[in-house]
Amino acid sequence: MDNIDISNCILEESDGVFTYKNENTTLGFVRFNENGEVEYIFVNPIFRKKNLASRLLKLVKEKTGKKIVFQEPISPLGSKLLKSIERWN
Repeated sequence: MDNIDISNCILEESDGVFTYKNENTTLGFVRFNENGEVEYIFVNPIFRKKNLASRLLKLVKEKTGKKIVFQEPISPLGSKLLKSIERWN
């Protein structure tokens, strides 16, 4: 997997949401609560398979200090991410 050079990206944080953006678009975001529950995670299709979801989950873990818990996935891609949950806890 390729890594994304995020040195030119902006990381925004507001009310339980981390968002990576560049000057043109949103690369991805994660919505979570103070209990470490990930309510929603999205990565722009152009930036998928480049470890961006991993970076977002790491931010959640660092911010909450809690074990990450995923809510029930609603898409096949969400199911794939759920399989890697052990990596984050």
